[in-house]
Amino acid sequence: MIISQFGDEFETLQAEIARGPIFPCVTPDEIRSYLASRYDFKKTRTLEEVISDVEQMLRTWQVQVTHPRYFGLFNPSVTLASVIADTLVAMYNPQLANWRTSPVANEIERHTLGWLTAKFGLPATTIATFTSGGTEANLSAVVVALTRAFPDYGEHGLRHLAASPAIYLTEEAHNGYNKIAHMTGLGRRALRTVATDRHLKLDLGDLERRVAEDRQNGFSPFMVVGTAGTTAAGIIDPLDEIGRFCREEGLWFHADAAWGGAAIISPKLKHYLSGIDTADSITCDAHKWFSVPMGCGMFFCRHPDRVLEAFRVDISYMPKKTDQTVTDPLMTSVQWSRRFIGLKLFMALAQHGESGQADLIEHQTRMGNVLREALDASGWRIINSTPLPLVCFTRDGLVPARFLATLREQQVAWMSEASIGGAPVLRACITSFRTTEADIHWVVDEMNRLFLQDSGQSMSNQTVAIPVQSTSR
Repeated sequence: MIISQFGDEFETLQAEIARGPIFPCVTPDEIRSYLASRYDFKKTRTLEEVISDVEQMLRTWQVQVTHPRYFGLFNPSVTLASVIADTLVAMYNPQLANWRTSPVANEIERHTLGWLTAKFGLPATTIATFTSGGTEANLSAVVVALTRAFPDYGEHGLRHLAASPAIYLTEEAHNGYNKIAHMTGLGRRALRTVATDRHLKLDLGDLERRVAEDRQNGFSPFMVVGTAGTTAAGIIDPLDEIGRFCREEGLWFHADAAWGGAAIISPKLKHYLSGIDTADSITCDAHKWFSVPMGCGMFFCRHPDRVLEAFRVDISYMPKKTDQTVTDPLMTSVQWSRRFIGLKLFMALAQHGESGQADLIEHQTRMGNVLREALDASGWRIINSTPLPLVCFTRDGLVPARFLATLREQQVAWMSEASIGGAPVLRACITSFRTTEADIHWVVDEMNRLFLQDSGQSMSNQTVAIPVQSTSR
């Protein structure tokens, strides 16, 4: 009965969000003044009053990423099971650093990660952990790769290496690698930018040339990053070819599949990830395309001995291992204190099943195709080429930043701007399993209307106020 009531409230909320605004018109001072006037933390308030107030703030002053017309970054609508999972985790508050303190929580995570390990085609001996997100998972990959390539790195640091390590990736790869290069001490110049082909995929010929030149110039190449679903344009690098090259050259192949990795469970999409099974390590974020709440990243590595070497610690105050089949997560991950991250994915999979979860992914992919076709039929020019539901587009005379601002102000849709080939374009990504064909056609119709209206303003060089439309359709 409690679950039924919670589910009804959840669906009611989602329906209200779908009918309401996507984008808040608010300034920092408005929110700061409101908080300062009500919450000096000297006066107590009833929990019911605080809950009501916080929920109202979230409804009013947030970009509603679960809205069916939120076509923005990788922030999905979430399933009921995953929301309940986060509530259960907060209630029991397990600490997953050590197996003995949270046996069932650790085993649920191990079981869930084992399922996805097999889907990726990695060996059963693979070590996998849940992470706060993709950047932590990518950081883990770099640290473990350094540990394998340079045995002195862990004890003596980079100063003891005979040559400067180098990582290879395209400019389409996630910008978080700049942070990682800084944090690990490699330095941002250790990142070597590989050219892309006309489809924005990593150019293997340029990779071969860069690695050979760097070796001749005294650098020590050790890692190549292939992305499966780039942030800006949804590009999938040639994973098969990268894997083959890395094996021949003795380099670590990291597949950054933070978003696109979920496609591995779809019978219709998994072939696009061909070659991911050859990766030394993989990043995948469940909070991107498995429709669960933030943050739920995952790190997979086929070299358990290197993971254990990279993250080993010697401690006396934690419970001792009593079973040789158990490895404490604090020994295999960046994190020490660890939230029960994996329950949200476990419960979502348990409720929907593998095929049900794949249906959600394939629905969003179909909606991406509907969007492409509707835009193309309306005279918009599609810039990117990807099987994933991410569409970059433009048209002659468009000023992307101004047009996006209009879309948000008019509550038509939330999209972002991307730079493709050095030129700004509109970027729309279907991130919600609640998005329908009707949503997409309505958005495209409104975009066509606003563009024609805006073009007329530009040609007449006049400023004409655009009336705010109703947020309901």
